[in-house]
Amino acid sequence: MLSFATEDCQPVPLPQLMPTGRAALTDYETVRRMIEFISTEYRSQPSLAEIAEAVGRSEETLTSLLKRWAGLTPKGFLQAVTLDNARRLLDDGASLLDAAYEVGFSGPSRLHDLFVKHEAVSPGDYKARGQGIDLFYGFHPTPFGLSIVVATERGLAGIGFADPSDGGEATALDDMRRRWPKARFTADAMRTAPFARRIFEPSRWQEDQPLQVVLIDTDFEIRVWQTLLQIPLGSATSYSTIPERIGAPKAARAVGAAVGRNPVSFVVPCHRVLGKSGALTGYHWGITRKRAMLGWESGVLARE
Repeated sequence: MLSFATEDCQPVPLPQLMPTGRAALTDYETVRRMIEFISTEYRSQPSLAEIAEAVGRSEETLTSLLKRWAGLTPKGFLQAVTLDNARRLLDDGASLLDAAYEVGFSGPSRLHDLFVKHEAVSPGDYKARGQGIDLFYGFHPTPFGLSIVVATERGLAGIGFADPSDGGEATALDDMRRRWPKARFTADAMRTAPFARRIFEPSRWQEDQPLQVVLIDTDFEIRVWQTLLQIPLGSATSYSTIPERIGAPKAARAVGAAVGRNPVSFVVPCHRVLGKSGALTGYHWGITRKRAMLGWESGVLARE
């Protein structure tokens, strides 16, 4: 079985930046409403009072929550995730890190956030669609809502999200089962808990303890996902640049489909891929969550 040198399955205190259980999910619901409001009203740069009124929380509560959740004030979060900022990044050849500096952040960043070490399963394993592979899964609160974490004895194999409005845990599990229809799935949250902590707690992002990820799909799709892993925290790329990077300049449509089929949300950072105009188009787990991830990552950089 896979194990980390400093990890076990015993409960450990989580950092103050990441509430647990129901509190974490309630926080994300507030953040989700805030992002939806900002997404439609960003052109007017709404005030803190307007944002707080729209999400039904006081200014003080919203400010405290956002500082804990992303390390930003609501105004800083607004500036970090607006579409105008994303467009400026691509138009000027800048990165999301540059945008972070523009809104007053400072400090160095890690070259690679999660320090991922990955491997691909054999073509035979893929062709068999998981036959003979044992996968264990669990549901865990994260800064972006309730997640499903799927792993094998060799490493992390999947991350998705369970939204109550879209069938919750059952739908999230069905989504993973469709990717490996012949694999054996076993519920085991104790075995997936260390992965969730390793992924969603920045204090555990350590270069000397790489996160092992197992990629299961066609060779083409794995090449696309390997390219996504090269996009560092605080940076972004466009869908149009990936075909060139994998040596398939005419495969734009296939690349877009492969990005959309990424089974390891957040770790394989397809949320850092933007439309050519800078629009945050396309994300299997919702555009609002994509904006949330980009804003949260800006907060991680601010704390560096």
